[in-house]
Amino acid sequence: MTPKRKANHFLRKHSLSLSALAIVIALIVLYSRSDPSTHLGSFFGNAIADWTGVVVTILMTKHLYERGSAESKKPKGILPSFVLEFLREHSLSLFLVMTGVAWVVAFRAMDPNGKWGQVVGNIVSEWTQIFGLVLLTKRLIEVGSKESSSR
Repeated sequence: MTPKRKANHFLRKHSLSLSALAIVIALIVLYSRSDPSTHLGSFFGNAIADWTGVVVTILMTKHLYERGSAESKKPKGILPSFVLEFLREHSLSLFLVMTGVAWVVAFRAMDPNGKWGQVVGNIVSEWTQIFGLVLLTKRLIEVGSKESSSR
Protein backbone atom coordinates (compact mmCIF):
# COMPACT_ATOMS: atom_id res chain seq x y z
CA MET A 1 0.00 0.00 0.00
CA THR A 2 1.30 3.46 -0.85
CA PRO A 3 1.59 6.06 1.93
CA LYS A 4 -1.37 7.96 0.47
CA ARG A 5 -3.54 4.82 0.44
CA LYS A 6 -2.48 4.02 4.02
CA ALA A 7 -3.52 7.52 5.14
CA ASN A 8 -6.87 7.22 3.33
CA HIS A 9 -7.40 3.77 4.85
CA PHE A 10 -6.67 5.13 8.36
CA LEU A 11 -9.02 8.10 7.84
CA ARG A 12 -11.77 5.84 6.52
CA LYS A 13 -11.44 3.37 9.41
CA HIS A 14 -11.44 6.11 12.07
CA SER A 15 -13.59 8.80 10.45
CA LEU A 16 -16.30 8.71 13.15
CA SER A 17 -13.95 9.15 16.12
CA LEU A 18 -11.78 11.71 14.28
CA SER A 19 -14.85 13.74 13.28
CA ALA A 20 -16.24 13.72 16.82
CA LEU A 21 -12.81 14.72 18.18
CA ALA A 22 -12.62 17.57 15.64
CA ILE A 23 -16.01 18.79 16.85
CA VAL A 24 -14.79 18.79 20.48
CA ILE A 25 -11.68 20.75 19.51
CA ALA A 26 -13.76 23.26 17.52
CA LEU A 27 -16.14 23.69 20.47
CA ILE A 28 -13.23 24.27 22.87
CA VAL A 29 -11.81 26.94 20.56
CA LEU A 30 -15.22 28.59 20.13
CA TYR A 31 -15.93 28.48 23.88
CA SER A 32 -12.52 29.87 24.82
CA ARG A 33 -13.26 32.90 22.63
CA SER A 34 -16.87 33.37 23.73
CA ASP A 35 -18.65 34.91 26.69
CA PRO A 36 -20.21 32.09 28.77
CA SER A 37 -22.95 34.46 29.97
CA THR A 38 -24.41 34.61 26.43
CA HIS A 39 -26.65 31.96 24.96
CA LEU A 40 -24.09 31.03 22.32
CA GLY A 41 -21.21 30.87 24.83
CA SER A 42 -23.30 28.77 27.19
CA PHE A 43 -24.20 26.45 24.32
CA PHE A 44 -20.53 25.94 23.40
CA GLY A 45 -19.63 25.10 27.01
CA ASN A 46 -22.44 22.60 27.38
CA ALA A 47 -21.72 21.07 23.97
CA ILE A 48 -18.08 20.44 24.96
CA ALA A 49 -19.25 18.06 27.69
CA ASP A 50 -21.81 16.37 25.45
CA TRP A 51 -19.40 15.82 22.57
CA THR A 52 -16.62 14.70 24.92
CA GLY A 53 -19.06 12.04 26.08
CA VAL A 54 -19.67 11.06 22.46
CA VAL A 55 -15.91 10.69 21.84
CA VAL A 56 -15.51 8.57 24.98
CA THR A 57 -18.49 6.42 24.04
CA ILE A 58 -17.15 5.84 20.51
CA LEU A 59 -13.57 5.07 21.56
CA MET A 60 -14.07 3.26 24.84
CA THR A 61 -16.86 0.95 23.69
CA LYS A 62 -14.64 0.11 20.72
CA HIS A 63 -11.57 -0.80 22.77
CA LEU A 64 -12.84 -1.70 26.26
CA TYR A 65 -15.26 -4.30 27.56
CA GLU A 66 -17.90 -4.58 30.24
CA ARG A 67 -19.15 -8.07 30.98
CA GLY A 68 -22.90 -8.26 30.52
CA SER A 69 -23.22 -5.02 28.55
CA ALA A 70 -24.47 -5.55 24.99
CA GLU A 71 -22.90 -2.28 23.86
CA SER A 72 -19.27 -3.09 24.60
CA LYS A 73 -16.74 -4.98 22.53
CA LYS A 74 -16.64 -8.73 23.12
CA PRO A 75 -13.18 -10.12 24.01
CA LYS A 76 -11.78 -13.33 22.61
CA GLY A 77 -10.66 -16.14 24.88
CA ILE A 78 -9.98 -16.08 28.61
CA LEU A 79 -6.87 -14.56 30.15
CA PRO A 80 -4.66 -16.86 32.29
CA SER A 81 -4.93 -14.78 35.46
CA PHE A 82 -8.14 -14.15 37.43
CA VAL A 83 -7.00 -10.57 38.13
CA LEU A 84 -6.23 -9.86 34.48
CA GLU A 85 -9.54 -11.38 33.39
CA PHE A 86 -11.42 -9.31 36.00
CA LEU A 87 -9.67 -6.14 34.83
CA ARG A 88 -10.55 -6.91 31.22
CA GLU A 89 -14.15 -7.86 32.01
CA HIS A 90 -14.68 -4.53 33.75
CA SER A 91 -12.22 -2.33 31.82
CA LEU A 92 -14.96 0.03 30.62
CA SER A 93 -16.35 0.63 34.12
CA LEU A 94 -12.87 0.92 35.61
CA PHE A 95 -11.87 3.48 32.97
CA LEU A 96 -15.02 5.53 33.58
CA VAL A 97 -14.59 5.42 37.37
CA MET A 98 -10.90 6.40 37.28
CA THR A 99 -11.34 9.21 34.78
CA GLY A 100 -14.56 10.25 36.52
CA VAL A 101 -12.69 10.62 39.81
CA ALA A 102 -10.08 12.73 38.00
CA TRP A 103 -12.83 14.99 36.61
CA VAL A 104 -14.39 15.33 40.10
CA VAL A 105 -11.00 16.26 41.59
CA ALA A 106 -10.50 18.85 38.84
CA PHE A 107 -14.01 20.21 39.38
CA ARG A 108 -13.51 20.53 43.14
CA ALA A 109 -10.42 22.67 42.51
CA MET A 110 -12.36 25.07 40.26
CA ASP A 111 -14.90 27.79 40.79
CA PRO A 112 -18.14 25.99 39.81
CA ASN A 113 -19.51 29.26 38.46
CA GLY A 114 -16.32 30.09 36.58
CA LYS A 115 -16.08 29.76 32.81
CA TRP A 116 -14.28 26.40 32.76
CA GLY A 117 -15.76 25.21 36.06
CA GLN A 118 -19.18 25.02 34.41
CA VAL A 119 -17.76 22.96 31.56
CA VAL A 120 -15.96 20.53 33.87
CA GLY A 121 -19.11 20.25 36.00
CA ASN A 122 -21.01 19.27 32.86
CA ILE A 123 -18.32 16.71 32.01
CA VAL A 124 -18.70 15.18 35.50
CA SER A 125 -22.42 14.91 34.79
CA GLU A 126 -21.76 13.36 31.36
CA TRP A 127 -19.39 10.77 32.88
CA THR A 128 -22.02 9.86 35.47
CA GLN A 129 -24.57 9.36 32.70
CA ILE A 130 -22.26 7.18 30.62
CA PHE A 131 -21.27 5.06 33.63
CA GLY A 132 -24.91 4.72 34.65
CA LEU A 133 -25.87 3.64 31.14
CA VAL A 134 -23.11 1.01 31.12
CA LEU A 135 -24.38 -0.38 34.43
CA LEU A 136 -28.04 -0.26 33.41
CA THR A 137 -27.42 -2.06 30.10
CA LYS A 138 -25.84 -4.97 31.95
CA ARG A 139 -29.20 -6.13 33.33
CA LEU A 140 -32.03 -4.13 31.79
CA ILE A 141 -33.48 -4.41 28.30
CA GLU A 142 -35.51 -2.20 26.00
CA VAL A 143 -38.04 -3.75 23.61
CA GLY A 144 -37.09 -2.96 20.02
CA SER A 145 -33.43 -2.26 20.81
CA LYS A 146 -30.94 -4.16 18.65
CA GLU A 147 -28.69 -4.77 21.69
CA SER A 148 -31.55 -6.00 23.90
CA SER A 149 -32.91 -8.37 21.24
CA SER A 150 -29.62 -10.29 21.21
CA ARG A 151 -30.16 -11.46 24.79
